[in-house]
Order: sequence, then C-alpha cells, then structure tokens
Amino acid sequence: MEFNRLLQIRRIFAQPEALELPRGREIVGRWPDADVVPVENHWNIPELHGDETNVPRWSRIKTEALVLGVKKSLTVKPNGRSADFIAPSTANGCAMACAYCYVPRHKGYSNPVTVFANIDQIAAALERHATRQGIKLEPNQCDPELWVYDIGENSDCSVDALISDNVEDLVGLFRELPAAKLSFATKYVNRDMLAWNHGGHTRIRFSLMPAHLAKSVDVRTSPVAERLAAINDFVDAGYEVHVNFSPVIITETWLDDWRALLRQVDDTLSPAAKAQLAAEVIFLTHNEGLHRVNLGWHPQAEAVLWRPDLQEAKTSSNGFSNVRYRAGSKGRYVRQLMALIEDVTPYCRVRYAF
Repeated sequence: MEFNRLLQIRRIFAQPEALELPRGREIVGRWPDADVVPVENHWNIPELHGDETNVPRWSRIKTEALVLGVKKSLTVKPNGRSADFIAPSTANGCAMACAYCYVPRHKGYSNPVTVFANIDQIAAALERHATRQGIKLEPNQCDPELWVYDIGENSDCSVDALISDNVEDLVGLFRELPAAKLSFATKYVNRDMLAWNHGGHTRIRFSLMPAHLAKSVDVRTSPVAERLAAINDFVDAGYEVHVNFSPVIITETWLDDWRALLRQVDDTLSPAAKAQLAAEVIFLTHNEGLHRVNLGWHPQAEAVLWRPDLQEAKTSSNGFSNVRYRAGSKGRYVRQLMALIEDVTPYCRVRYAF
C-alpha cells in the first residue's frame, strides 16, 4: 500500500499535553508498535530538526518519524491570493520530499510530519472567525461567493489524512459554515477522501508540472498522471477541483514541456471538470540554504532548481533570503505561459500568476 511506503512510523516524538488529548491518543493507537519519545517542544528536536548530519537520512526520517504536538498560535491570517485567509495549521511538515519545498526553510532539514492534537481548539477558532466574517458581500478572485480558508499552508492535507482525522474534521466543519469553504493544494491522491461528506465546501487544488521534471523534483509524491486522472473522480464526488501549475521551472524546453502537459490536461479532463476548472500559476522560488542541503541528498534536482544565470536575490515577506527568476525575464515567462494556457486550455481560468 502507498500508506506503508510513505509512513512506516517507528518513533512518535510527543509533547505530553498532546498525549492527554483524544486525538493524540488516537494517533498513537494507529502505530501501537512505535516507540513514544516525550519531548518538551515539537519544534526543536535535535534528532529531526536543524542538524545537517540528518541530510543523508532525509527520506528515512520522513518515513519513520512522526511528531505529535499542540498548536499554540490559533491566529487566522489574511491572504488574498490563493485564499482569503490562512487557517492555523493542523499539521506541518510532510512525508513527501519535494526538493523545492519552502517548509524545511522554516522547520529545518528532514521536516517529518508534525500533527497537532488540539483539533477542537483549531476548529473552534476557525468557526469563530468565519462567523464574525458573515456573508461575503463582494466577489474576488479567491471565490465569488464564499470566504476561502487555506488549511494546508505548511503540509499536504491528503497525506495528513492518512495519519489522523484532523482534515476530515475540518471538512465537516466547513460543510456546516454557510459563508465559507476550505481549500488545500496536494501532490498526493488519497481516494479515501472521495467518500467524505463535504457539502460542496471543499476546494482541492492538484499541483501539476511536466511529468519528467516531477520525477526529479517531486520526490515520494503521486505521479502527475495519477493526480491528473483523479480530478474527474473528485469532481464527480462533488468537490470543487482546481489545479496549481506549480512550481514553473525554467529549462531549455520548458514551453514545449508545458504545452505537452496542457494537452494532457485537455485530453484527460471530463466536460464537467473543465467547466469548473481554474488555476494558480506559481513560478519557482528557491533558497540558498535549501540548495546547500539538497546537494547533500538530491544534487541532481539542483541542476534545474539552482540557476544563478537566470535568478536574482529576493527577500520574502517573512524575511527569508530567496532567489527567483529575474524580474525582467519573469514577466516574459508569465506572459508566454498565460498565452499557452489560453491556446491549449482556453476554459482554464487563471486566478493569479506570479
């Protein structure tokens, strides 16, 4: 099973207060043979975080380690791009290992999944926030009618749902909120979610990129063809399904590669899927610290991710020193891809591109 390939949990690093909560006990019960290691803090665990000697064990740590914590900050942050708001995380980290992922820049190196056991507090904070918002009076590019909450900023919710019921609990919460929906991006096809009762208030965004590139940089994820084929099934199950063309990585053949992918989208999607389709387009942002780490475990990915001949330094909104494609060139890249989308998949509305 895919579940066994991604998650073979042998050690659960747990805050004592997380073990006292029902969700914490449920998670520990899913892996009864795992060693439970008490920790004071779910962030600073020397065996997992911030230690470059872990680099050769990157994927093994993701497979065998799970962190169980309590989410302290329940702040709902404004966004306005992918969603109206960013929800407090029910998890961070990932069992997958995309070479460009920004979360390890925050958390440190191998970045296994941390699940937060205080789901009741997180859900209550979201319900209070959505209730205060009331009805959405003016449409925006996030959604014309409902307030959109991204619940997966720091993890992949389709994988999180293999570990606990946190994601399904939030899907159930938003089903009952008349003026809000939740949203998350994913690179993993979790077909158990097809049976969930979501009430049409869940937007799933399948991330897509040319398949040959994904084989190099989307490590441990569902193949692009599988993600693409799943869109029809999730639409048939009543979900709103968008796509993230992300990250767009510039290579010598990138336009030809994206044309081939867009043709695959056009050939695969049903009329119903096409009728509701929209996309987010996100060009690659990379980071020098992550580049150095990647050289220790996956250097071939850096041949396409780290391109000083094409990139320039950029300080992000959270203060990280990143690199992105040079501003003058990036504008041209965006226009070229937008024209390609309009040519091959004219029904695919692009919500934003950056």
